[in-house]
Amino acid sequence: MASYRTEYDRWLSSGLLDETQMAEMAEIRDKEDILKLRFGMKMDFGTAGLRSTMNMGPGCMNVFTVAQTTQAIAELIKSEGADARGVAIAYDSRNNSALFSATAAEVLAGNGIPAYLFDGIRPTPELSFAVRELGCIAGINITASHNPKEYNGYKAYWEDGAQISPEQAKVVSEAREKIDVLTGAKRMPLDAAVAAGIVHMLGEDFDEKYLAAVLATAIDPDGVAAIADTLKIVYTPLHGAGYRLVPEILHRLGLKHIYTVPEQMVLDGNFPTVKKPNPEYPDVFALGIAIADRVGSDLVVATDPDSDRIGVMARTKEGTFRTITGNQMGALLLDYIIRARRANGTLTKDDYAVKSIVSTDMAYRIAEVQGVKLYDVLTGFKFIGEVIKNYERAGKPGRFLLGFEESYGYLTGSYARDKDAVGAALMICEMTAFYSKQGLTLCDALEELYKTYGYYREGMTDIYMEGLDGIERRKRVMSTLRENPPKTIGGHKVARVGDFAARTYTDLATGEKTDSGLPASDVLVYILDDGDKVIVRPSGTEPKIKIYFLTHAENAAAAEPKLKAYMEDAQHFAEV
Repeated sequence: MASYRTEYDRWLSSGLLDETQMAEMAEIRDKEDILKLRFGMKMDFGTAGLRSTMNMGPGCMNVFTVAQTTQAIAELIKSEGADARGVAIAYDSRNNSALFSATAAEVLAGNGIPAYLFDGIRPTPELSFAVRELGCIAGINITASHNPKEYNGYKAYWEDGAQISPEQAKVVSEAREKIDVLTGAKRMPLDAAVAAGIVHMLGEDFDEKYLAAVLATAIDPDGVAAIADTLKIVYTPLHGAGYRLVPEILHRLGLKHIYTVPEQMVLDGNFPTVKKPNPEYPDVFALGIAIADRVGSDLVVATDPDSDRIGVMARTKEGTFRTITGNQMGALLLDYIIRARRANGTLTKDDYAVKSIVSTDMAYRIAEVQGVKLYDVLTGFKFIGEVIKNYERAGKPGRFLLGFEESYGYLTGSYARDKDAVGAALMICEMTAFYSKQGLTLCDALEELYKTYGYYREGMTDIYMEGLDGIERRKRVMSTLRENPPKTIGGHKVARVGDFAARTYTDLATGEKTDSGLPASDVLVYILDDGDKVIVRPSGTEPKIKIYFLTHAENAAAAEPKLKAYMEDAQHFAEV
């Protein structure tokens, strides 16, 4: 690639930038570090697609990089001879999401590939559903999930409704390198493409198909009806795509008292009421909790801007609200779904659930006690979708019960291949109704789970490595940890080391190596002498290394010191 200054000048003199874009270019003319980041680097295209700030330059999200990427997707589709099957396109409430989705549709149309473009903001899982329902070869979703307002992103899906495979991502990445970011994409104006019948608009009639699929996952609607007169739920979409369909699915489930947060029902890509639109953060619930206290609700539910992740705060015995973490919610849902299906006679010995490797090991204990299969997969919901796909292709018996990740993502039906906050909201509220009939909140139910299965505690820390040398620093840290693994963490011996890049586990006492059973991935797992785990991996979407801690003990008093010691030791992992 040309030098960052040469590339900047090429964009500046291209004649393709509008007045606003030219003003941005003028503002950064003498800011060398910014120019290096935006014009001296390119966004990596991986299985999670693209994600960056919205600015000019090949290193950022803008109409030019979106068009370039879509041209590469179009070439992959053509190489498969699947042009006629078309591509579904959705977008969330972020700034420029509608513009970027229209750009993608124009490029597909310019390549003679039909596009099915939603006529407004939709949840990410509806895009996954649409790919399958319409028989499309691929899908494109414009979203940066729960990132800050400055970001946007581009996710690519394949015909099974899951995000594209590493092999396909490599093909797209290589194709992007050969496509000029400013002039290389073929385009057809959107109005002309709609008029020609190449771009088809999807409206509320399609929503009905999606809602029907979600509603079909309900296990005990009669149980909800029995308490619907008194159960009260507070919901916020955090200015995002869940604003319409989450309340709708809850009403269809039979709930009567749904209270929404008015300020956060407003679609706004600046997310004015929160610092970050992330349902993992307790502060985004403040407005919802105020409503819950006023109306007497024990549950506040929040979804992120593209409505694939969901967070919950539940009332405690003391009357305050406490976060139900992603791991805790995964355990609660797994236990409830198994018990509810057993109670209504729809559970079989072949039913199965799937979780990511960084999610709570409590799920193993639940599955063992309750007699269902549990699969561990790499981080990324596409791997959960792959297990479902393999079951269906092989004609194996057994119902998919639940897939979940610790990062607040859940799927309770096989209609989609991505996490679904709409479907999760339905199941969480059904579960809430079940416990409410017993006089229990979800916090109470969680304590009952610990009594039954033992106490499990999880944690996570991020080590950010930003800037021009961030990528190399992250690679160096992972390489050092791979070559010289720690002998102890938090005072506990490391008994086994999993190096998923080599697809091996190594017993440090004997040197014996065994197969990890998972695809190659840049992940390291340290299994301690008491069975606790510390897992290290670079983030696929942000400039950081993520470290996960999976612990268990007799009770919270025993678990907390262990977790604290592990986290303190892990802070030294980056000192290389």
